[in-house]
Amino acid sequence: MHPVNWAIVVVYLLWVVIDGIRKSKGTDTISGYFIADKSLAWWVVGLSVMATQLSAVTMIGTTGQGATDGLRFVQLYFGLPLAMVILGVTLVPLLHGSGVYTAYEYLERRFDAKTRSLTAFLFLLSRGMSCGTIIAAPGVVLSAIFGIPLAWSVALIGVPTVLYTMVGGVQAVAWADVKQMVLIVVALLSIVVVLVLQMPVSPHDALEIAGATGRLQTFDFSFNLDDTYTFWSGVIGGTFLMLSYFGTDQSQVQRYLTARSVNEAKSSLLMSAYWKIPLQALVLLVGVGVFVYYQFVRPPLLYNPAHEEVVLAEAGATYDDLQQRYATAFTLRETAALEVAAAEAEPSADAAMQTFLAREADIQEIRGEALALAEEVTGEPSRDVNYIIPRFVLSELPIGLAGLFIAGVIAAAMSSISSELNSLATTSVIDFYRRWVRPEATDTHYLAVSKGATALWGTFACIVATYAATLGSLIEVVNRFGSFFYGSILGVFLLAMMPRARGTGAFIGLIIGMASVAAVTFGAPSISFLWHNVIGAVVVVFVGLLFGGLGSDETAPAPEA
Repeated sequence: MHPVNWAIVVVYLLWVVIDGIRKSKGTDTISGYFIADKSLAWWVVGLSVMATQLSAVTMIGTTGQGATDGLRFVQLYFGLPLAMVILGVTLVPLLHGSGVYTAYEYLERRFDAKTRSLTAFLFLLSRGMSCGTIIAAPGVVLSAIFGIPLAWSVALIGVPTVLYTMVGGVQAVAWADVKQMVLIVVALLSIVVVLVLQMPVSPHDALEIAGATGRLQTFDFSFNLDDTYTFWSGVIGGTFLMLSYFGTDQSQVQRYLTARSVNEAKSSLLMSAYWKIPLQALVLLVGVGVFVYYQFVRPPLLYNPAHEEVVLAEAGATYDDLQQRYATAFTLRETAALEVAAAEAEPSADAAMQTFLAREADIQEIRGEALALAEEVTGEPSRDVNYIIPRFVLSELPIGLAGLFIAGVIAAAMSSISSELNSLATTSVIDFYRRWVRPEATDTHYLAVSKGATALWGTFACIVATYAATLGSLIEVVNRFGSFFYGSILGVFLLAMMPRARGTGAFIGLIIGMASVAAVTFGAPSISFLWHNVIGAVVVVFVGLLFGGLGSDETAPAPEA
């Protein structure tokens, strides 16, 4: 990478750490450190909510998903607006007005300590693993692109994030998220501008080519439990996923607990309801644009440079043969794509499109052979989807813009990681350390423990990152991790709003709900992970109400407002 690009990345990292430390003012109490004394404006909280979700996995994995699969992925978010409206009238006023530091602290007030602790433990487990996946996304790419060990690339992202999160608490995290969100959007729009200017065909023709390959298909109304990206899985399964993520996941709950009022907390979530789907569509369109661009500029046969190097060293002759076939096939496909753009009359346009699709099928066949060869030689899947956009950025973007995008990827990683580390530390201290180990202590003591917990979770996430890098499309990995736990956790909070539910019933329901999701995950792996959220929530609520009469309390306490 050019020194100018490196300079942009280094300056950005220094700026975020220094500014994060500056924002540590007012964090000498646990209220200031964990929930910013409920002093943040709605738009700050809203941008922090969006930045927490829009991670480097989105910048790398989702753009790659757009290049290989098109816009279908956006259906995952069709349930988001509905989820935000539901949360605005249920859990947001419930939790914001209850004076808690964590969502799980409320569960003890409503049920009992064991339900609180089990739910908090499941959050720590799921969020700790997904945090590692979020570090893995930029870590594995930086490692492969720049030829540095994975541990060093993970440390490049993880260390500065841990530093400003430890020192500044949630206030530093939220304000860093604001800056990072702006940088991310600027980086994405910069790629769009470059694609439009450098594309040898008009935007209309580019969209026509993308549409011919199915990459502009946004809606799939088929009802198939095995297919993740359909309208129904997005609206039904996606609603349950978003309800749980934004309503019960401490990394999101802690964002709106910092808002100055319940109404501002609601407004912060509505910002995501309005802007998340357009932003996600922009991310996917960047990937689609890169796909079309590579119809006219020959991309590498293998996007993963580390695997390409190994294949050249150990199977050079076979790979050279594939390269020659690929070069010939690419020339034919490029010609066919130009003919599609030039065709005007319907008969000739249809013929040109059929020729183009045939040439595209040839390209995909050769690429499939190359990926199989890479897997055979290296002993691991190539996971090319995670390298498409980084290779494009470093080879095609002008000097400076490439550095801006890499900084944007790191910004996206840091915004999500910092929020999650902060929430992991908060839950560890409030729901376990203060609840079970040291109920009475000074704020100074709890703050010291919180900073230590942040460092420990940061270390754990970095270790998980080295494993998560081998699991495939990283955007799916994050959602699979979350969906294993989210539905059951959501079920407990749904029970908390039902007067008949009791603590023992909720606890039993949570255990059986997790067991049910595990049974489906391993017993029927073809069922899409989005439906795991529905299964977990429904089972927990059903079992919880079935055992609603169990418990030591004579009358179930009513939900607090």
